[in-house]
Amino acid sequence: MNRFLTIDDVTKIFPLKEGGNYIALKDIDLGISEGEFVSLIGHSGCGKSTLLNLLAGLTQASSGGILIDGREVSEPGPDRMVVFQNYSLLPWQTVRQNVALAVNSVMASSSLAERKQIIDRSIAMVGLSQAADKVPAELSGGMKQRVAIARALSIRPRLLLLDEPFGALDALTRGNLQQQLMQICQEAGVTTVMVTHDVDEALLLSDRVVMMTNGPEAEIGQILNVPFARPRQRLEVIEHPDYYRLRGELIGFLHQQRRLRQHRSSVAAAASVDRIQGRTTALPPARSQGPRRAETIRIGFLPGLDIAPLALALHQGLFDRSAIEVIPVPFARWDRLEAKLLEGDLQVAITSATTPLALNLGLGGRTPWPAITPMTVSRNGNALCIARSLLAQGVRRRADLRQWLQNRGKPLSLAVPELGSMAELLLRHWLASGGIDPERQVHFTPLSPMVMGGALRTEQIDGFIAGRYRVAEVVEDRQGYVLATDLDIWSGHPEKVLTCSEGWAEGHPGALDALGAGLMKAAERCDDGGQRPELIKILSQNQWLGRRADIALQRQFDYGNDEQPQALLQFNRYHFDRAHIPNRAEGAWILSQFSRWGWSPFPSNRLELLSQIYRPDLCDRALALAGYPSLRPDRQPFRLADDIPFDQDDPLAYLKALPGAPVPPVAPIPLPSPSAPALLSR
Repeated sequence: MNRFLTIDDVTKIFPLKEGGNYIALKDIDLGISEGEFVSLIGHSGCGKSTLLNLLAGLTQASSGGILIDGREVSEPGPDRMVVFQNYSLLPWQTVRQNVALAVNSVMASSSLAERKQIIDRSIAMVGLSQAADKVPAELSGGMKQRVAIARALSIRPRLLLLDEPFGALDALTRGNLQQQLMQICQEAGVTTVMVTHDVDEALLLSDRVVMMTNGPEAEIGQILNVPFARPRQRLEVIEHPDYYRLRGELIGFLHQQRRLRQHRSSVAAAASVDRIQGRTTALPPARSQGPRRAETIRIGFLPGLDIAPLALALHQGLFDRSAIEVIPVPFARWDRLEAKLLEGDLQVAITSATTPLALNLGLGGRTPWPAITPMTVSRNGNALCIARSLLAQGVRRRADLRQWLQNRGKPLSLAVPELGSMAELLLRHWLASGGIDPERQVHFTPLSPMVMGGALRTEQIDGFIAGRYRVAEVVEDRQGYVLATDLDIWSGHPEKVLTCSEGWAEGHPGALDALGAGLMKAAERCDDGGQRPELIKILSQNQWLGRRADIALQRQFDYGNDEQPQALLQFNRYHFDRAHIPNRAEGAWILSQFSRWGWSPFPSNRLELLSQIYRPDLCDRALALAGYPSLRPDRQPFRLADDIPFDQDDPLAYLKALPGAPVPPVAPIPLPSPSAPALLSR
């Protein structure tokens, strides 16, 4: 079906009487096909009715736009009709006269006989011919709503907008009207958008259900496809084998949103208590005691190209020194960095993209810890490097590696920076999509990236996956060669992210914003090829990468396989193409891989978990401070090396589509407590 209605990046902001703004809707993107029935659900205050008013043209978007058949909606029009919960009938007019109001207004050029025919047909369509000459006071609530529907459909609108049309009716009347509405909309082929709080109503009537997150700044949290064939009958729908699963998905979403709201309130309250007691603020107790002091931020990292924005920001003075003093703290091992972060010795860290999720879930024997990520620091940058001895044995492609492993008869030994890291997930995915079983044919060894090259030279491992700097050293020394890069696996994937505790972020909003803004400014320069000489000069210092930094910043990528080096565009990406956004869809894929390899059940409360950890609102604050426009993630499914589309709205379908992979168990994952001691870094 062709797209009929397009909601393109719509944000709606209302000015407040006391000053400031209320952001009701943020970055709403949705396409609706002609004849489709879409329901909007969510808790009160999530912007459902606001979106309906925008579609009706009763109010205008603050940014973005709405198109119907390619034409922008800028005012109300006869191609759209709204049915409200309170009927909106003129009490002194009969049923016929109320319907005639719409027909005579829109179809004034038609003859009287034609208009009468349309009015009578519309009244008959809703079964009210016998009551055509009655006034609203003589009608039941259900009959009044049918009059409103008849009036809306009488002018043959292309878009019908329903704002909880059956909310005030008793159950029996509501059920009858739902069935009639479904039949009328299907026969008329009218595109319909309905606001409702009733999940059963949404499932009965809809082709898709759009679930809205909590306001303010409400977004589309999930879109549920309803697979029931049409025409539908209530009993057949209820007896469908997928009905209660879909119903549970809708109810689960609403419960998660409620818990998320409660959680955010608890975190804010805990931070407020600590702020009052002076434990999380860098401000002196009274203005008279002196000017505001800059907050100290100790940021942990492992040396590699991913820390280029941090190095550049420090050396070029891109951090606001009146707000923050940034102290970089290098580590040789990821487990030591994580330990210092959890102890509170570090305020933030640049970690693997998987770390915030792994910390919250308590994977690998960790104590569950409420980590969040306010921004992505880098994308791409990994490569699989294996010993050159395999090149002499004809291993140039993944298929060659699969055949070599079959002949070898023992597992391949590969080092990863950290078990459960993004590098390991990418490597496992690439191997599995090429017919190599990562569980049986590969042994993964966690090693510090700093010792991987030595381990390869001494034949302790057959290969490793790491960032370009470590790989370039081994290739230049002709000890190894590159079999694949992560551009072959998932181009644009999140590699390193900024990680901190939820409580620290709540208690230090200004410091976090200033840190993010400085990193973003530096990231833009890192993506600028003209900055390359300066970047080499800075990274060549011992506190960053050292004297061989230049080999990792060559314009051509040397695979070390005796073929010509290639230019790999955006092999390390820091800023462009929405690089900074903490994307919950990417987090959903990471969760799917945790489950795929048996490390964790797939969270039935994934939306709550992802909303708590991935904080695009904090990213937007830093972007604004740095002078950049806000970012929004793409809701479109994406593909990796196996070419199976991953849809964030149905990750279990992706897992079921993986060849040979068992469907993992699904269970709710308890989240770390929002109590002050667990959340706040002292």
